[in-house]
Amino acid sequence: MKWGLFGGTFDPIHIGHLRCAEEMIELFDLNRIVFVPAARPPHKINAAITPFYHREQMIRLAIEGNPSFSFSDVENRRGGTSYSVETVEYVLDKYRLENLDLYFILGQDAFHAIRTWKDWERLLVLCNFTVMTRPGYDNQGLGAILTEAFASRFTYDESIRGFRGPTGKAIYFREVTFLDISSSKIRQRAKEGKAIQYLVPDEVRHYVIKNSLYREA
Repeated sequence: MKWGLFGGTFDPIHIGHLRCAEEMIELFDLNRIVFVPAARPPHKINAAITPFYHREQMIRLAIEGNPSFSFSDVENRRGGTSYSVETVEYVLDKYRLENLDLYFILGQDAFHAIRTWKDWERLLVLCNFTVMTRPGYDNQGLGAILTEAFASRFTYDESIRGFRGPTGKAIYFREVTFLDISSSKIRQRAKEGKAIQYLVPDEVRHYVIKNSLYREA
């Protein structure tokens, strides 16, 4: 099995998320993309985040009808701060008998901040990493992002167009269709009473309106 693990706050999930996920399936011939919303993201401890229940419902509505997309509430069930390394270890352990090849999906901005993540060195050798880049992105190599010592453990493999690590897992940089959509801008538009149509799936838009999400009290 080849699964993509797509984490994030998803507050709310939008068309850009869905399009990137679909392209990851095509690029890496994945069997499934698992959307894993963070319950308590460590980089947003003091930020106001929509309750997990609402974010879960919006994801479920957005991916309904796509058999290659699924949802996991593992970070909410685990409790405490949501750390990606713990989520990856959980998934690998749960499916260890099913020959799971896991691809962790994230954007280039998040990857450039990877050294601020918990146990980032261990995380990068647990599974494959697929870094979604924008058109014109200048890939300066891993040394410009990771420590030189750790980056030296990865070797570029032309056959896979990726950096192969000491455990056989790889880090890939792949350009995806750039849709300049952000959850923060969607929240701001909803707060101001502006339309969010065509930024999120209609089912998500209806859910936002029905539950008065992102509107000031």
